[in-house]
Amino acid sequence: AAELYRGFLLDTVAKIASLKTIRPVMSYAPASGEAFFADAVPDWTRLPQEGFDLGARMHNCFTQLLAQGYDHVLLTGSDLPTLPLGIFKQAIRLAASPRVDVILGPSEDGGYYLIGLRRPCAALFERMTWSTSDVLAETVRRATHLGLCIAYLPTWYDIDTPADLIRLQAALTQSYTRALHHTRAFFAAHS
Repeated sequence: AAELYRGFLLDTVAKIASLKTIRPVMSYAPASGEAFFADAVPDWTRLPQEGFDLGARMHNCFTQLLAQGYDHVLLTGSDLPTLPLGIFKQAIRLAASPRVDVILGPSEDGGYYLIGLRRPCAALFERMTWSTSDVLAETVRRATHLGLCIAYLPTWYDIDTPADLIRLQAALTQSYTRALHHTRAFFAAHS
Protein backbone atom coordinates (compact mmCIF):
# COMPACT_ATOMS: atom_id res chain seq x y z
CA ALA A 1 0.00 0.00 0.00
CA ALA A 2 2.84 2.43 0.80
CA GLU A 3 4.36 1.90 -2.64
CA LEU A 4 1.02 2.61 -4.34
CA TYR A 5 0.55 5.72 -2.18
CA ARG A 6 4.00 6.92 -3.20
CA GLY A 7 3.00 6.54 -6.85
CA PHE A 8 -0.19 8.55 -6.28
CA LEU A 9 1.76 11.19 -4.38
CA LEU A 10 4.52 11.57 -6.97
CA ASP A 11 2.04 11.79 -9.85
CA THR A 12 -0.01 14.39 -7.98
CA VAL A 13 3.14 16.37 -7.13
CA ALA A 14 4.23 16.35 -10.79
CA LYS A 15 0.83 17.65 -11.85
CA ILE A 16 0.76 20.43 -9.26
CA ALA A 17 4.41 21.35 -9.91
CA SER A 18 3.48 22.11 -13.53
CA LEU A 19 1.29 24.98 -12.30
CA LYS A 20 3.79 27.81 -12.31
CA THR A 21 1.49 30.45 -10.77
CA ILE A 22 1.25 28.82 -7.34
CA ARG A 23 3.44 28.27 -4.30
CA PRO A 24 2.86 24.61 -3.41
CA VAL A 25 3.10 23.35 0.15
CA MET A 26 3.11 19.73 1.26
CA SER A 27 1.15 19.29 4.47
CA TYR A 28 1.87 15.84 5.84
CA ALA A 29 1.33 13.45 8.70
CA PRO A 30 2.81 12.00 10.74
CA ALA A 31 5.52 14.50 11.58
CA SER A 32 7.98 11.60 11.66
CA GLY A 33 7.43 11.26 7.89
CA GLU A 34 9.45 14.40 7.12
CA ALA A 35 12.23 12.47 5.35
CA PHE A 36 9.76 10.69 3.05
CA PHE A 37 8.09 13.95 2.05
CA ALA A 38 11.39 15.84 1.78
CA ASP A 39 12.46 13.23 -0.76
CA ALA A 40 9.16 13.48 -2.66
CA VAL A 41 9.04 17.29 -2.78
CA PRO A 42 12.51 18.67 -2.01
CA ASP A 43 11.72 22.12 -3.46
CA TRP A 44 8.36 22.62 -1.78
CA THR A 45 7.62 24.12 1.59
CA ARG A 46 6.63 21.31 3.94
CA LEU A 47 4.25 21.68 6.85
CA PRO A 48 3.58 18.89 9.37
CA GLN A 49 -0.12 18.48 10.09
CA GLU A 50 -1.28 19.29 13.59
CA GLY A 51 -4.56 18.26 15.17
CA PHE A 52 -6.48 15.35 16.60
CA ASP A 53 -8.65 14.66 13.55
CA LEU A 54 -8.84 15.49 9.85
CA GLY A 55 -10.88 18.64 10.46
CA ALA A 56 -8.44 20.03 13.02
CA ARG A 57 -5.50 19.24 10.73
CA MET A 58 -7.13 21.00 7.76
CA HIS A 59 -8.19 24.00 9.84
CA ASN A 60 -4.67 24.32 11.28
CA CYS A 61 -3.18 24.13 7.79
CA PHE A 62 -5.45 26.93 6.54
CA THR A 63 -4.74 29.03 9.64
CA GLN A 64 -0.96 28.63 9.41
CA LEU A 65 -0.67 29.26 5.67
CA LEU A 66 -3.05 32.22 5.59
CA ALA A 67 -1.14 33.74 8.53
CA GLN A 68 2.06 33.38 6.48
CA GLY A 69 0.62 35.67 3.81
CA TYR A 70 -1.05 33.35 1.32
CA ASP A 71 -4.07 35.10 -0.22
CA HIS A 72 -5.96 31.83 -0.44
CA VAL A 73 -5.24 28.17 0.18
CA LEU A 74 -6.42 25.12 -1.73
CA LEU A 75 -6.18 21.77 0.06
CA THR A 76 -6.41 18.49 -1.78
CA GLY A 77 -5.51 14.90 -1.07
CA SER A 78 -3.10 12.56 -2.76
CA ASP A 79 -5.58 9.74 -3.32
CA LEU A 80 -6.96 11.05 -6.61
CA PRO A 81 -4.19 10.67 -9.16
CA THR A 82 -6.59 10.87 -12.13
CA LEU A 83 -7.87 14.34 -11.25
CA PRO A 84 -7.25 16.36 -14.42
CA LEU A 85 -4.86 19.29 -14.39
CA GLY A 86 -7.68 21.44 -15.76
CA ILE A 87 -9.61 21.06 -12.51
CA PHE A 88 -6.65 22.40 -10.54
CA LYS A 89 -6.48 25.33 -12.97
CA GLN A 90 -10.20 25.96 -12.50
CA ALA A 91 -9.72 25.96 -8.71
CA ILE A 92 -6.93 28.52 -9.04
CA ARG A 93 -9.13 30.78 -11.19
CA LEU A 94 -11.98 30.52 -8.67
CA ALA A 95 -9.61 31.29 -5.80
CA ALA A 96 -8.65 34.54 -7.52
CA SER A 97 -12.27 35.73 -7.46
CA PRO A 98 -12.94 38.07 -4.52
CA ARG A 99 -16.59 36.94 -4.54
CA VAL A 100 -15.74 33.31 -3.73
CA ASP A 101 -15.25 32.40 -0.07
CA VAL A 102 -15.21 28.59 -0.32
CA ILE A 103 -14.24 26.30 -3.19
CA LEU A 104 -15.42 22.70 -3.03
CA GLY A 105 -14.54 19.78 -5.27
CA PRO A 106 -17.27 17.21 -4.59
CA SER A 107 -16.25 13.58 -4.56
CA GLU A 108 -18.55 10.82 -5.71
CA ASP A 109 -18.59 9.29 -2.23
CA GLY A 110 -20.25 12.34 -0.64
CA GLY A 111 -17.13 14.05 0.63
CA TYR A 112 -14.88 16.49 -1.15
CA TYR A 113 -11.49 16.10 -2.80
CA LEU A 114 -10.56 19.78 -2.61
CA ILE A 115 -11.48 22.69 -0.38
CA GLY A 116 -10.27 26.24 -0.80
CA LEU A 117 -10.57 29.19 1.57
CA ARG A 118 -9.39 32.77 1.64
CA ARG A 119 -9.70 33.01 5.44
CA PRO A 120 -9.76 30.40 8.21
CA CYS A 121 -13.20 29.10 9.14
CA ALA A 122 -13.16 26.67 12.06
CA ALA A 123 -16.93 26.10 11.82
CA LEU A 124 -16.45 24.17 8.57
CA PHE A 125 -14.24 21.60 10.29
CA GLU A 126 -15.27 21.29 13.95
CA ARG A 127 -17.39 18.35 15.13
CA MET A 128 -17.64 16.88 11.63
CA THR A 129 -18.10 13.15 11.14
CA TRP A 130 -15.31 12.61 8.63
CA SER A 131 -15.12 9.89 5.98
CA THR A 132 -18.89 9.64 5.59
CA SER A 133 -21.23 10.33 2.69
CA ASP A 134 -22.56 13.43 4.48
CA VAL A 135 -19.36 15.48 4.67
CA LEU A 136 -19.98 17.59 1.56
CA ALA A 137 -23.65 18.26 2.38
CA GLU A 138 -22.80 19.23 5.96
CA THR A 139 -19.97 21.50 4.79
CA VAL A 140 -22.32 23.22 2.33
CA ARG A 141 -24.98 23.59 5.04
CA ARG A 142 -22.48 25.19 7.41
CA ALA A 143 -21.00 27.51 4.77
CA THR A 144 -24.47 28.61 3.67
CA HIS A 145 -25.49 29.26 7.28
CA LEU A 146 -22.41 31.48 7.64
CA GLY A 147 -23.33 33.40 4.48
CA LEU A 148 -20.26 32.23 2.58
CA CYS A 149 -20.24 32.19 -1.22
CA ILE A 150 -19.46 28.67 -2.47
CA ALA A 151 -18.01 27.76 -5.87
CA TYR A 152 -18.00 24.17 -7.05
CA LEU A 153 -15.58 22.18 -9.13
CA PRO A 154 -16.63 19.15 -11.16
CA THR A 155 -17.39 15.99 -9.22
CA TRP A 156 -14.53 13.48 -9.22
CA TYR A 157 -13.55 10.29 -7.45
CA ASP A 158 -10.81 9.31 -5.05
CA ILE A 159 -9.26 5.93 -4.43
CA ASP A 160 -10.54 4.38 -1.20
CA THR A 161 -11.71 0.84 -1.98
CA PRO A 162 -10.72 -2.21 -4.04
CA ALA A 163 -13.45 -1.24 -6.54
CA ASP A 164 -11.79 2.19 -6.87
CA LEU A 165 -8.49 0.47 -7.71
CA ILE A 166 -10.20 -1.48 -10.50
CA ARG A 167 -11.66 1.77 -11.81
CA LEU A 168 -8.21 3.36 -11.64
CA GLN A 169 -6.66 0.51 -13.63
CA ALA A 170 -9.30 1.00 -16.33
CA ALA A 171 -8.67 4.76 -16.32
CA LEU A 172 -4.96 4.17 -16.91
CA THR A 173 -5.84 3.04 -20.45
CA GLN A 174 -7.25 6.50 -21.23
CA SER A 175 -5.19 9.28 -22.77
CA TYR A 176 -5.95 11.77 -19.97
CA THR A 177 -3.95 9.61 -17.54
CA ARG A 178 -0.83 9.18 -19.66
CA ALA A 179 1.22 11.40 -17.32
CA LEU A 180 0.65 9.08 -14.33
CA HIS A 181 4.05 7.44 -14.70
CA HIS A 182 4.49 6.37 -11.08
CA THR A 183 1.00 4.92 -10.72
CA ARG A 184 1.40 3.07 -14.03
CA ALA A 185 4.76 1.70 -12.90
CA PHE A 186 3.19 0.35 -9.71
CA PHE A 187 0.50 -1.54 -11.61
CA ALA A 188 3.01 -2.80 -14.18
CA ALA A 189 5.18 -4.20 -11.38
CA HIS A 190 2.25 -5.76 -9.50
CA SER A 191 0.05 -7.15 -12.27
